[in-house]
Amino acid sequence: MKSELTNFHFIRAGMQKRRRRWLFVTAVLTISACLLCCLMLMLGNTIYPVNEVVRSLFGEQIQGVTFAVNTIRFPRMLAGVFAGFAFGVGGYIFQTMLRNPLANPNVLGITSGSSVAAVFCITVLHTSNAVVSVASVGAGLATVLVMYVLSKGKTFSIGRLILIGIGIQAMLDAFISYLLLLSAQQDISAALLWLSGSLNGVQLSELPPLMLTVLGLTPIAALYGKQLNMLELGEQTASSLGVATNKTRLVLIVWAVFLVAVATATTGPIAFISFLAGPIANRLVDIGASNIIPAGLVGANIVLIADLIGQFAFEYRFPVGVITGLIGAPYLIYLLIKMNRKGEL
Repeated sequence: MKSELTNFHFIRAGMQKRRRRWLFVTAVLTISACLLCCLMLMLGNTIYPVNEVVRSLFGEQIQGVTFAVNTIRFPRMLAGVFAGFAFGVGGYIFQTMLRNPLANPNVLGITSGSSVAAVFCITVLHTSNAVVSVASVGAGLATVLVMYVLSKGKTFSIGRLILIGIGIQAMLDAFISYLLLLSAQQDISAALLWLSGSLNGVQLSELPPLMLTVLGLTPIAALYGKQLNMLELGEQTASSLGVATNKTRLVLIVWAVFLVAVATATTGPIAFISFLAGPIANRLVDIGASNIIPAGLVGANIVLIADLIGQFAFEYRFPVGVITGLIGAPYLIYLLIKMNRKGEL
């Protein structure tokens, strides 16, 4: 009896410690994102003081400041925060559910599906930005539906899903290249800018779908945090713990894909955010907790930092996706080497 009480107190103390660490890390990431947002609003060709930025945001007309802050910097900042959060949450869900750090929307072809639709609308149909956004979201959802149907079989297979996703990504990337080869010169630059992942030219009117999606779906995804952690233990273990695996997996996949697809439709496929955010959040918070919110905050921080670097660290300005690609590519190589040494490839 005494040993049982000791074990109970030990487990409870461990849970409380993880809870405190989760709260601390989440608070630090939130404060960091807020500070980066302030920098995004202040910095540019002209640096504006905080008081002028705040007055401008509250509607005061200040020559030069109001246009730069309200029309250019504020929408750019919001797009970075919400798109980064969406990519981070979507990537974390896929990596945790499929128990593989390579299983993220970029590798599985989901962002490629959205990109095909966007490039087709830009280069062939010459549609408006609104149509491009709707088409890319629909194509992303259709891509994951095809993947899920092909991988299901008699029983769901994680390995089968990843292999099918990689194959679909290769096929879709080839089709994107084909579209670009056939496109007129004036359309190629617009398509390449979209494909690179960029916050340039984002308008406030384009952001409500992304903001509503993130604010609406993230709490629902967080409610499935415990079930998601149980799925990471394996199919049989999760089922024995009372998790309706097929239903839970389908709900999480739909939520994650919708988040990633809407973010991709708004900013283009910003490289490696969904790949980096989950592992970094797990390292900061440690395993055993639902890191959906921390992963989203990590994604937002990475996008904001990368955009500031792309704007001010070089002689020329680079889209945010170029900077995140430079950050994420070495980590991908490191991860592949590490998994190969462990015999996981």
